[in-house]
Amino acid sequence: MTTTNPALLPPETGQDPWLASTHEVTNQPPALENYNLFTEDQALQEAVQREGAAHHIPELNAFGELAGRRDTIELGFLANENKPTFNTHDRFGHRIDEVRFHPAYHELMRIAHEHGLHSSPWENPGKGAHVSRAAKYYLHTQVEAAHGCPVTMTFAAMPSIMKQPDLAKIWAPKILSRDYDPRNLPDSEKSSVTIGMAMTEKQGGSDVRANSTRAIPVSTEGPGQAYQLVGHKWFVSAPMCDAFLVLAQAPGGLSCFLMPRWCPDGSKNPWQIQRLKNKMGNVANASSEAELRGALAWMVGEEGRGVPTIIEMVAMTRFDCMIGSSAGMRQAAVQALHHCRHRSAFGARLSDQPLMQNVLADLALESEAAMTCTLRVARALDTPDDPQEQLLLRLATPVGKYWICKRSPNHAYEAMECIGGSGVMEDCIMPRLFRESPVNAIWEGSGNVQCLDTLRALEKSPESLSAFFTEVELARGADRRFDRFVDALKQDFTDSRDVQFRARNLVDRLALSLQASLLLRHSSAAVADAFCGSRLASQGAHNIGNLPAGVDAAAIIERATARVG
Repeated sequence: MTTTNPALLPPETGQDPWLASTHEVTNQPPALENYNLFTEDQALQEAVQREGAAHHIPELNAFGELAGRRDTIELGFLANENKPTFNTHDRFGHRIDEVRFHPAYHELMRIAHEHGLHSSPWENPGKGAHVSRAAKYYLHTQVEAAHGCPVTMTFAAMPSIMKQPDLAKIWAPKILSRDYDPRNLPDSEKSSVTIGMAMTEKQGGSDVRANSTRAIPVSTEGPGQAYQLVGHKWFVSAPMCDAFLVLAQAPGGLSCFLMPRWCPDGSKNPWQIQRLKNKMGNVANASSEAELRGALAWMVGEEGRGVPTIIEMVAMTRFDCMIGSSAGMRQAAVQALHHCRHRSAFGARLSDQPLMQNVLADLALESEAAMTCTLRVARALDTPDDPQEQLLLRLATPVGKYWICKRSPNHAYEAMECIGGSGVMEDCIMPRLFRESPVNAIWEGSGNVQCLDTLRALEKSPESLSAFFTEVELARGADRRFDRFVDALKQDFTDSRDVQFRARNLVDRLALSLQASLLLRHSSAAVADAFCGSRLASQGAHNIGNLPAGVDAAAIIERATARVG
């Protein structure tokens, strides 16, 4: 007769249940979900009101609730877990160049379109239009950033397309439609379209004037006329868009063209996707390489003026990079703050421990400064008839794009470290935020390109620097550290020697001066003091978690924390 060790028996045989239970899960934060991203963001609410979009607050309240729902957050995970796939041909051998996306991606796109993230400032321009749209985009891309690429390009294409009224008459109503139609059909069969961009080539990259793609007139030459494009494009993001703004060499020089996926007769336009890019981040969105084999396109704007024509689109995409990186920093900070508020170690809650408070408060500072600067730029976009605001915009856009996007990767890493080992796991949003963080700094003109664009703006419009400092000087007298910082910066701009070599240093300080001015005027005393003490008074680059003694870290943390659970 054999006997069984009681310790090996299952509970139903009479064993005490506690023997089969290894542990109780404690000291873990609740999931950060089912919360309102707008109402739990005090700094954002203040900025929306201040920058002229108070009348949009009810819709932002509703959108913030939608963005924070568990099922909406899940869409972001699903879209990234299921990368786009590419099919060159259908099963019968017809060339289709079709990129397929997970339904979660399409649902995120539908939400973006339904709420006008691609169109609202063009539909209803005026006070607060760009500010409100920026705030919505800021909320939405905290959920998932990659699908923002076609949303941004569709939004940004309008100023360029409007330069060609005959094309705008056909395309603008479909671009502005709030329906979302992802079907791979000729644009004549659709009431809603998305617009992409195809500028860069292998040999040039950011140097688009080195493009070799040729534009051959079908018959009559000039704006609005048809051409055939022959060449290649090394980066075509969102290749399932219905049409693309393309740069190509016409007989009269580099020009801008609108190239649809389909020809007017319903046949497939002969441009072919070669492959999808295998990206480290931004994976829910497809990026591709393409060859143009006589693709039909229509010239937009003057011949030989391709860069000035498309630059308005580029300016808007760069602004959206500012929004996207600000959103990434906000979500990273919120995740870290939430985790540390609910987790204890070494006998105390993490968010109450001095060293962690230094890191958390610093993450919150960087996030609020980025968002505050971005929405100030949005207000400038809302005032196209104000010369001073347009001069400020000309300088603040490359400065902001450079600085905010450049600060994002380290910010994401530091937030991930606050969460610890679980922050590295793919079922946490932090790995996605980290992989996404370098993208905006590189796309739409890398850091050096933004600095050179800043210098170009200063050369072509010297008064833009005066407009910039006029805005900055509104905080004069609020903090002696700020005053000294601005005085030194203005003095350095009187020295033109080696200015290109020093460009990063100058643009760094322009960005910091604008952020500090805005925070001194509009944020809490704790935030403004800590920002000036850490960013302006210190020498060299500021690393997260190096706030000086005496700052009110607890007040900064309290201001930035989303109260969930």
